[in-house]
Formats: sequence, structure tokens, C-alpha cells
Amino acid sequence: MLFPWYAATMLAIESNGVIALRLRKIAGGGREARDEADLMVSEKIDALFEAGGSFCGGASAAMVIGRYREHVAANAERLSLLLEPARGGQDGRAGRSDSECARRLMLLCSMESARQSF
Repeated sequence: MLFPWYAATMLAIESNGVIALRLRKIAGGGREARDEADLMVSEKIDALFEAGGSFCGGASAAMVIGRYREHVAANAERLSLLLEPARGGQDGRAGRSDSECARRLMLLCSMESARQSF
């Protein structure tokens, strides 16, 4: 079996997409950027305690990585929905490109989680 390398690699790829979406939101500045940064930090702390508790409860590395991937998929969905209003950008391409990237990331996350459940 390819675990843990395969699952960890997929987590890295999926996380990369969420990082790009978050950076785009943070680059916009203002209150929304500050709220996103605060949310990001609090999510990291929550994930640390969740993973620690899971390991103490006997969870495997596969279970912990799977849970992280669920969080990443949820963030990808939330952030991609926030990009939808950007569709009518100045050149008409920037918003569609970002939105399409987010949709592809969501598709990748959902396909992979469905594959792992079988």
C-alpha cells in the first residue's frame, strides 16, 4: 500500500490550492483579510489539538491525515464560493480562472475522498 506517502502527497497538493485561495483573499486587505488570517491561525491550533487527541486515542496516521484532508476540502469549498462574485472582473478572465481552479480543486478533493472510502 502506498500510504502514508500517497495520502500525505494528496494532502500537500490539496493544501496548496487552499493556500492560493487564502492568499488571494488576504491580499485583498481589509477586515475580511484580517478575519481570514485569524480563522487560519485558530484552525491550525484546533487541528493540532484534534490530531493530538486522535493519536492519544489510538488513531492511525491514516486517520489523522484523512481528517486533515476533510478540513482542507471544507476550506476549499468555502473559499471557492467567496470567489464567485469576482467573475465580472475587469478583463473577464481573472474571476473565471480563479473560480475554475477552485472547482477543479474541489473535484479533486471529492474524487479522492470517494476513492479512499472504497
